[in-house]
Amino acid sequence: MKPKNIELNIDELVLYGFAPDDRHRIGGAVEQELSRMFDDEGVPEALEGGREVASVDGGAIELATGSRAEAVGVQVAQAVYRGLRQ
Repeated sequence: MKPKNIELNIDELVLYGFAPDDRHRIGGAVEQELSRMFDDEGVPEALEGGREVASVDGGAIELATGSRAEAVGVQVAQAVYRGLRQ
């Protein structure tokens, strides 16, 4: 059974090499993709029962030159989700 509400607070997301103007588009894409993944794939065990996770290492991601901010956000969200599942 899937929970009705999940509250996920990301205090800090550190990304290097992106234009400051892209931060909102990247952040929005991260939020949207994580929501989709929680809906489609469920809540990772690390977050079940209201547990808190101090940090998540999503590892490195490879981006094509000139990737749009939204595509970057999707890949970041997928890396974060994978990190939560480890």
